[in-house]
Amino acid sequence: MKKTLAVFAHPYLEHSNSNVELINFYVRHQHFTLRDLYEEYPDFHIAAFRERKRLKNYDRFIFQFPIIWFGMPPLLRLWIDEVFDRNWLNEGEYNPLEGKEVYIVVTTGGKERSFSKEGTYQYTVEELISGLIVSLKVFKANIKDIIIVYEANKLSKKEIILHKQKFAKLLNQ
Repeated sequence: MKKTLAVFAHPYLEHSNSNVELINFYVRHQHFTLRDLYEEYPDFHIAAFRERKRLKNYDRFIFQFPIIWFGMPPLLRLWIDEVFDRNWLNEGEYNPLEGKEVYIVVTTGGKERSFSKEGTYQYTVEELISGLIVSLKVFKANIKDIIIVYEANKLSKKEIILHKQKFAKLLNQ
């Protein structure tokens, strides 16, 4: 099994049944390490050197977060800004993301049709999180899938479990 780091960022986790259930998946499996950025860095002071060192220990990464005001949560954005190192792009430098599998899991309270060119917001979720996608591509990560859970705050327990099972199956391939 691939050693996997799940970078999780949700500023209002106590209000998110879907995310709680999804992150419980990581906790129950020994080859997954869950990093809750809001728990680890409540003061927003990122230990960038320590984070960069930690990234080297993993074969696969998951970035999980909700859409907050049409983008990533602010602490995740800051974490990326401070941890991703442009030196990784220099020849001869070790790039801990290069060639590694990455999954992006996004939850949103909105309907799928709202996140389309014709929808309420006129932007897709992928467009709203393009900063993360471009960053990962620049660092030559292998984005395997972007999983979007729409209307996450309205899902029944059964629907949440189905999403979790589908995700588990994807990661265990």
